[in-house]
Parts: sequence; C-alpha cells; structure tokens
Amino acid sequence: MRGPRAVLLARARWAGTAPGPGDRGSAVVEFVVLGVLMLVPVVYLVLCVARLQAAAFAAEGGAREAARVVAAPGPQGRAAADARAVVALALEDQGFEASRGRLDVRCSADPCSAPGSLVRATVTVDVVLPGVPALLGGVVPTRVPVVATGSAAGDRFAAAS
Repeated sequence: MRGPRAVLLARARWAGTAPGPGDRGSAVVEFVVLGVLMLVPVVYLVLCVARLQAAAFAAEGGAREAARVVAAPGPQGRAAADARAVVALALEDQGFEASRGRLDVRCSADPCSAPGSLVRATVTVDVVLPGVPALLGGVVPTRVPVVATGSAAGDRFAAAS
C-alpha cells in the first residue's frame, strides 16, 4: 500500500523538510503573536492621528468663527466673551475640554468691528497623546500643540446703517 503520496512524505521526512509532530499548530500561534505585535502600534497611531485631526477641526472652526464674531458690529466687551464661548463650543464639539484651548485676537483697528478692519483670531489647542503616562513626560513629548488662525474683515457698510 505504498502510493506516490506515501513515497513523497517519506522522502520529505528523510530530507528534514516535512512537518513533524512537534510543529503542528505553531503557525497559528506565530500568526497571532506577530499579528498582535504589529496591530497594537498601528491602532495607537490611528488613535493619535484621530485625536490630532479632531484638534485641528476644533482649532480651525473656533478661530474662523471667533474672528467673525469679533468683526461683527456690536459692543466690543460682548464680542470678546462671545468669541471665547464660540471657541469653547468648538472644542467641546470635538471632545476637548474648553480649558485646553487658548484664544488670541488681534485687530488692525480700534475698535475691532470698525469698517474695513482686519481681525485675526488664533486658537491653540494642547492635545494630550492617549496612553502616555505622565512619568514619561520628561522623555517623551506627551502634549502636541495644534494652532489655527482665522481672519475676518469688519463690515464696510456697518457705519451706513
């Protein structure tokens, strides 16, 4: 009962290339171990990039709308408070605490809502990288600043109305 398959298997065992009884199932274990070792860094990278992208969305939207609010006609004291509220809302919308963001407003004229003035709002968001313990703060950067700038012009026709 020697078929061609039995002859090939005997030759492979004699040459040392056939799987022996101790090798059964080891490919699955190697696949799982190597898969996990390669998957964990990729998942962490995706989490970090997603967090940074959310901060970019929040900073850009907050800066754009804060500049528009400050450039709109109306009382300047209220405009500054409304701009801070707009930035806080943009940050919270993307899952950040309002205290993580800073707003800096600069105007080319006084008041900022003067016709033709240029308002530039800069929002900075400190993004804490997920999963990095505070103990490693001196060795590995645990915070990444994301900065966005928005600008708006004062309404040229506000004085006419």
